[in-house]
Amino acid sequence: MDDLTALRELEADVPALTTDARAAGRARLADAMEREGRRTGLLSRRLVLRTSFTALAAAAVAGTVVVAKGGPDGGTGGRTGGSMLSAAQVLHRAADRTRADGAGTKVPRNDQYLYAMEVCTRTPLKGGKQTTHMDEFWISVDGSRLSRYVYNGRVKDEPPEAHSVQWPPTEYAKLAKLPTDPEGLLRELGHGDLATELDEQSAYMDLVMLMRGPRVMPPGLQAAAFEALAELPGIVLEDDEVDALDRHGIGVSHRRQSFGPVFERDTYAYLGLRTEGVKGARPVGKELVGGEKYIEVRALVKSGVVDGPGQRPR
Repeated sequence: MDDLTALRELEADVPALTTDARAAGRARLADAMEREGRRTGLLSRRLVLRTSFTALAAAAVAGTVVVAKGGPDGGTGGRTGGSMLSAAQVLHRAADRTRADGAGTKVPRNDQYLYAMEVCTRTPLKGGKQTTHMDEFWISVDGSRLSRYVYNGRVKDEPPEAHSVQWPPTEYAKLAKLPTDPEGLLRELGHGDLATELDEQSAYMDLVMLMRGPRVMPPGLQAAAFEALAELPGIVLEDDEVDALDRHGIGVSHRRQSFGPVFERDTYAYLGLRTEGVKGARPVGKELVGGEKYIEVRALVKSGVVDGPGQRPR
């Protein structure tokens, strides 16, 4: 199930975005990470996303977990173009690329739609059939009109009153209010103080999930997110990642997490997101057992602004 599908299905019990909610969510996130890390080395995906998004008023997916890396050490760098680059350097180059690509982009009208097409590939780690499907999204720019979501051929039209996803925002106007400098963006998301590793992990999740929202962002916002990620001490480089379209690139992740963005090796263009997880794990006492481990990679194929659902940018 797609994260945004889950957000819409579970949003009924989502609280409003408040300072208290942010603080409470971060506290639950810290407690959950500590307890789950000690017990199993696995961090419940529902728990991770619920606690992170509760701080920012959203929800998560039941029945799946994201694998958290248990050790303090991860990949420390990768080789690209014959030279060693750090994760921070890759993110800064990706920020430069997206900032240049977004220069001169027109602000969409309120009556238009943010469009994106993605290909998603899920590969079981212990053998089994790899599955691939395509998703498309038509999201009302100002949230006042019907939006359309197509997941693996299943069409779902939603009127404005059907949902209100607080994080990541879906309305362009709300995205446009977010700071386009990394320090300001971190402060706005409630992560001005990265005193502990748990603070850092919470910031990492919020920044990466920002990329899982509307795939059309105001100029400078995605660049700011990449630069904010570059400031986190725990980020690491995955030297060779392959997206759902078999494009080889460079991945960035956190040493304690197993999901993150993938960039084209030579141009640093953003390709999509990679996640390691477990489907079908069930709680037995205080443990999570069973399930099928997998790697899921989403490749952004096309994005843009169109005049109505069903239309696609040229």
